[in-house]
Amino acid sequence: MHPEKKTVVILTPGFPASEAESTCLPMQQSFVKALQENDPNLQIIVLSFQYPYTIQTYTWFGITVMSFNGRNKGGIARLWLRRKLNTALKKINRSNKIVGMLSFWYNECAWVGKKFADKNKMKHYCWILGQDARQTNKYPKSLTLPADELIALSDFLQDEFKKNHGIKPAFIITPGVDSKQFDSKIKEKDIDLLAAGSLIPLKQFEVFIEVVAEIKKLIPGIKAALIGDGPEKSKLKAMIEKHELQSNIILTGELQYPIVLQWMQRAKVFLHPSSYEGFSGVCQEALAAGAHVISFCKPMKQDINHWHIVTNKDEMKILALEMLQNPGIAFEKIIPFGTNDTVKKIMKLFEV
Repeated sequence: MHPEKKTVVILTPGFPASEAESTCLPMQQSFVKALQENDPNLQIIVLSFQYPYTIQTYTWFGITVMSFNGRNKGGIARLWLRRKLNTALKKINRSNKIVGMLSFWYNECAWVGKKFADKNKMKHYCWILGQDARQTNKYPKSLTLPADELIALSDFLQDEFKKNHGIKPAFIITPGVDSKQFDSKIKEKDIDLLAAGSLIPLKQFEVFIEVVAEIKKLIPGIKAALIGDGPEKSKLKAMIEKHELQSNIILTGELQYPIVLQWMQRAKVFLHPSSYEGFSGVCQEALAAGAHVISFCKPMKQDINHWHIVTNKDEMKILALEMLQNPGIAFEKIIPFGTNDTVKKIMKLFEV
């Protein structure tokens, strides 16, 4: 650590355990890296509450990370975690010039960050990133952050948080995409339909399989792939067998992040059937990889080129089929928001 440098402390539930771990919160990884690149004189210290499952201080691409192995435990364990974090923050504050704190998600991170920042008269912002805008999030009831300390990831999340918790976040700062990640030599679009994400009920990947099954009736040789792992895997595998799609859909399992981006560059259409999404990072990545995106969730009030919003499975199927049958369809790299813009907007809040 460098006592003379301006310091921003980032509080997050999880962070990669090593530089090789590319699948853990890729959007947050890109943001933290870009933050460092944008201002080499800025010191970033990341406090990771729940994961990695070890208590250690380590260096990640030149950034200091402290992990606390909270493992999402409640009760006494949570109180102990708060105490350990508070002790660590006091130590950092004694020997560094903290200009502000940024909490990822309105959760335990925001709780610890807000209490410490208020006590030490420093800036604190909470970035609402998705599920934390929902009514089921209990933290806003026990910890009321003012509107001017809240950043929403999208227009949708700003409205959702206001509807569910009565406060309208003052800022909207979208996630960005690092265009440098898409300089691959892959040119051939040899995958018709692609989907990616955690195989959990919220993501509704059964819709993806049903859409492929319907389109197969008209395009028998359709090629599709589903990237990811999770509790729904065996159910989805059974669905593929039931619809006799073994030769049409590849289940890749979890892949390293750079490999996922390569698959995206091979895809013509990226389907995202999730029932709820703050601002899908995978959709932005698919656009940057030159695919058209079809999803149920509209993150921003403005339209985004090549990102198509539908309301149900039938509309998703019809639009995907139209695209696959259109020989003149354009596939081009679309980057509506860049990571550098995201970083500059965040740092403007801290006036750094």
